[in-house]
Amino acid sequence: MAITLPVRDMTGREVKQIELPADIFEAPINSGLMHQALVRQLSNARLGTHSTKTRGEVHRTKQKWYRQKGTGRARHGSRNAPIFVGGGIAHGPKPHKYIKNMPTKMRRAALRSALSAKLAENEIVLVDRLEMATPRTRDMAAALQSLVGDRSALVLLSGANENVERSISNLENARYLRAMYLNIRDLLKYDSVVVPLDALEQITGWLSVQKRSE
Repeated sequence: MAITLPVRDMTGREVKQIELPADIFEAPINSGLMHQALVRQLSNARLGTHSTKTRGEVHRTKQKWYRQKGTGRARHGSRNAPIFVGGGIAHGPKPHKYIKNMPTKMRRAALRSALSAKLAENEIVLVDRLEMATPRTRDMAAALQSLVGDRSALVLLSGANENVERSISNLENARYLRAMYLNIRDLLKYDSVVVPLDALEQITGWLSVQKRSE
């Protein structure tokens, strides 16, 4: 059965209804696949620049701490040892890459799964258009309140829209994102997704299974 969703204007009033592509918004919800895609994205975002000094990299005196015999204490030859305060770190982290690979088909399937889960929970809101004459945070906050209420919102845009972007950037519980950069982390992070029709067309263009198989 085809899924139809109401399209609203910026005041929250329903203006029409459209049918959503089933291959994107009725895809099987695969929690394991979404988790794998999320772990990959978070891992690839890590810089991996952390570093600790080994005992060979710590610059301390090379003089023997105290004489070998006669003190009743253990035998030590260097203050660089990891057991001493200020010494090196044993088996500490060193710079390395955290990059994880995932096939493109799997990443897109994870996005379709996340969008289907969002739609099943009534967390996708379609808007006919999202436009503002001037940047105004108050007006954008009122529009999002009419569309999604008090829930946090991810607003998808089809392209550059400075007035809308500047209006959203000061809102604590909202974020804008180009539709072509849709990702699993932002989809799962926000309670609702606000999708203008032009952004929906872009999402359909690169996520549709049917169009890619033609």
